[in-house]
Amino acid sequence: MTSNHVFVVGHDPFNKAFLERLPQAASSVFHPALDIDDIRHVDVWDIQALIHKATSRMERFAGPLHAVVSYYDFPATILAAILATRFSIPGPSLEAVLKCENKYWSRLIQKQCVPEHIPQFKAFDPADPGAFEDIGFMPPFWIKPIKSFRSFLAFEIVDTHQFETIRRVCHDKGDFLSEPFKVLMGMCNPPCEFADMPETFLAETSIGIGAQCTLEGYVFQGEMVIYGVIDSIREPDRSTFARYQYPSSLPPEIVSRMEDIARRVIVQTGLDNAVFNIEFFYDQTTGALWLLEINPRISQSHADLFEKVHGISHHSVMLDVALGHPPRAIEQEKGRYRIAANFMLRSHTPGRVCRTPHAEDIERLLRFQPDTLLRVNVREGQHLEELENQDMYSYELATLYIGAQSETELLRKYEQALDLLPFDIRPNRFRLDDREIAVASPCP
Repeated sequence: MTSNHVFVVGHDPFNKAFLERLPQAASSVFHPALDIDDIRHVDVWDIQALIHKATSRMERFAGPLHAVVSYYDFPATILAAILATRFSIPGPSLEAVLKCENKYWSRLIQKQCVPEHIPQFKAFDPADPGAFEDIGFMPPFWIKPIKSFRSFLAFEIVDTHQFETIRRVCHDKGDFLSEPFKVLMGMCNPPCEFADMPETFLAETSIGIGAQCTLEGYVFQGEMVIYGVIDSIREPDRSTFARYQYPSSLPPEIVSRMEDIARRVIVQTGLDNAVFNIEFFYDQTTGALWLLEINPRISQSHADLFEKVHGISHHSVMLDVALGHPPRAIEQEKGRYRIAANFMLRSHTPGRVCRTPHAEDIERLLRFQPDTLLRVNVREGQHLEELENQDMYSYELATLYIGAQSETELLRKYEQALDLLPFDIRPNRFRLDDREIAVASPCP
């Protein structure tokens, strides 16, 4: 049997396991174009060096090149599009990918085709002391980098004083993303208003409260298909997510309206032969739908959800599209569970990690829940402030992937897992007589 040789940007053990369980794996060989350590846990992204490394690996390969894929956000998704074009492999155009990745460009496109489903927005330069006045609308509103991921440097602004404090933080830390992104933007000959714009952040009016969800889909030879909808459930009274749950509990007619909005945006971007996910808010009180953002990749955090419910992860869709094949309808397959979720275990205060679950703790959990997965993001002795690419309001300690036959069973299994998996975080600070006191956070 002839093998398909597939190069992966951001090759890692966690997602490799999903790829190797696909039906297509019998006729596919997966190679690292770039390893996960090339794009994560780095002090700086040297875009030209990354392109050179990936290109050299692919050029040295003796066999045919059939596909290039990525399931990670910046810079992997954009690099995959560059490599696909360079080696004449099926894939989306760089310009179409950047129209999604550049959140300002994306909002301008959305304003043309779905203006009633987006908030007010304004690009600004965090180096500009007059940025607040230039934004032109009053708090509350949100700010984030024009290119960001995992809510990095995303803040809710409630007043002018807070904005000035956060503006300086964004100015100090924003170049980590904005500078390499400018390099990538320059590779597609963007419109002149984007080529040299000093604005690197985006302000958007608050959409309000509601149900948030993500549509996973693809475009193949001009036809858009949505194959799954995942609910993004937040912690009570917080902006951080508690879990992603599949399948969605939203009414079919609401999902149908979201699909129509997504289709209009996809057509306007020119995205084709690509996977994507698109996030929405649904206001149950007014019936309004708000488009948050579109990402030209699968969300790898949803892979286990599809595998538990359908017996096959949506890496299958990604791979078929990248190979130039019509994707199989994974949503029609039946897995072991009717419902699945990944739960984010978080700390909302900084501190030192004194204890994480040990092998015997995980083995005990698996005796009760043999299909539950645990992905720990921290190590003992680590300070939470050292974690990379966190949202600005919490620290993600670990993720639990759980399947069940009902939501009641799902939540019961989650509580059981919490009881069996010890995390010990010693706070860095405590309050005494309204004063904040720093402590050494010793571990026993």
